[in-house]
Amino acid sequence: MRPSRPRGWYPLRSAALTRSYSGSSHQLPPWRPVSALDEWVERPIRPISLRQLTFFGRTLTEPRLISSANYVRTELPTRLAHRLRDIQQLPYVVVSNPHLSLVYELYYKAFEKFRVVPEICSLDDNDRLCDVLREMLKEHLVVIPNLAMGVLECRELVPPDEMDRFMNTLLRARISRRVIAEQHLALTETFNSPWHFPDSHERTDMNADFVGEVFLKCNAKEVVERCGQVAQDLMSQSSDSTKIPAITVKGHLEATFPYILSHLEYIVGELLRNSVQAVIEKYQHVAGPPPPIEVLICETPQHVIMRISDQGGGIPREILPYLWSFSKGPRTQTRLENLGQVPAMAATMQELQVSQERKHAGRDPFHEGSLDTLTSRPPNLRLGMGLPMSRVYAEYWAGSLELHSLEGYGVDAFLQISKLGNKNEQVTTRASIDAV
Repeated sequence: MRPSRPRGWYPLRSAALTRSYSGSSHQLPPWRPVSALDEWVERPIRPISLRQLTFFGRTLTEPRLISSANYVRTELPTRLAHRLRDIQQLPYVVVSNPHLSLVYELYYKAFEKFRVVPEICSLDDNDRLCDVLREMLKEHLVVIPNLAMGVLECRELVPPDEMDRFMNTLLRARISRRVIAEQHLALTETFNSPWHFPDSHERTDMNADFVGEVFLKCNAKEVVERCGQVAQDLMSQSSDSTKIPAITVKGHLEATFPYILSHLEYIVGELLRNSVQAVIEKYQHVAGPPPPIEVLICETPQHVIMRISDQGGGIPREILPYLWSFSKGPRTQTRLENLGQVPAMAATMQELQVSQERKHAGRDPFHEGSLDTLTSRPPNLRLGMGLPMSRVYAEYWAGSLELHSLEGYGVDAFLQISKLGNKNEQVTTRASIDAV
C-alpha cells in the first residue's frame, strides 16, 4: 500500500532511499506541499498539428519567433506538471525505484527551471531560452532507458496494463515536449542563419523542404528504400548469412505528405529491421534466395497507408500477446540486461550521435539522426521497445500501427499516416493510473 499523503504533495530528498547512479546520489525526500505544481497542473495543454507548425514557421518574423518562444515557455512547464502529477499517483514503493526516481528528479528540475523563465520580449531573451532548451534535451537523454528499466523492475508491483498505460502516457508526452523544443530551436536557427534571406525582414522561403523540423515533402517510397538499405547493410555486417532479402516497393510511389522525418524513419526502420532479421533467421539454411519483403504504398485523400509484408515465419505464439507491452512478456530479464548497455537514448529511442548528413547541411548537433543511430545497435541487442515505441510514434500524429501474424508464414504490418497534417497531436493530459 502507498503511504497516505495529501494531494499536491510530492517527494523531495530524504536519506531514507539513496542509490548512487552514474556517480551522483539520487534520493527520495520527505513529502512537502507545493502550490506551484498544483497551479500548473490546473492549466490545460494546448495541442498543435503539423499544419499549425508549418503555417507558423512559413513566414518567420521576429514577432512570430518571440510568440513561438512564449508558447514554449508556458507549454513545457504545463506538460511537465501533468507528468509529475502522474508519477505522484504511483504507489510510493514504485516511485522509490532508483530509475523512476531519477526520471522524477529530472522532470522536476526542468519544471522548476521553465516555470520561472520570464516573458520573452526580445531576441536576446529568446537566445537565453534556447540555451535552456538545449541543456534540457541533453540532460533528458537518460530518461527513456531509465523509464524502461524502472517499469520492468516494478512489473510485480502494479498491474501490467496500468503500467503500460502509464508508460505510453509518459512516452507520448516526452515526444510532444521534444517536438515543441526542437521545432522552436530549428526556427531560431533558421531565423539567425545569414544564408536564409538576410535582406528580407520576413525571411520567407516558400520553396523550402523543411519548416523547422517538419519535412513538407516526405516521400513514402524514398523513406522505405533508405530505411531498407540501412537494415540490409546492418544485417549483412552482423550476420554470417549472405542471404539478405530484397525489399520491393509497389503502389502509389509518388505519395508525399508533411511529417517529422525522424519519427517516420524510426517506425519504418524498426518494421523493416524486424522483417529482414526474421527472414534471414528462417531461410539461412534453405537453398536458394530468400523471399523478398514487399512494401505496398496506398494513397487516399486523407491518409497514406504502408503495408510491409514478410515471410519470416510470423511472431512466436508465446510473444504475440505481449507485442505492445513495455512491462510484461517472457523476455523481460533479457530486456533489462540489454537496456543496461544503452545508457542514453534520444526521443527516437536510439543512442545520440551527430549525423554526418546534418553536419554537412549545417544543422545543429543537438538533433539526432535516426538512421545513423539505427546502425549502432546490434541485432542481438533486443530492447523489446521497438514495436510499442513505433506505435506511440504512429498514434502521436493521429495515425495507427497494426500487425497481423500468420504463424509459420509471416507478418503483415499496416502503418497509417494522416496525409494532410491537420490532426492535432494526441497527448493524454492525465494518466489513468492511481493508487494500487
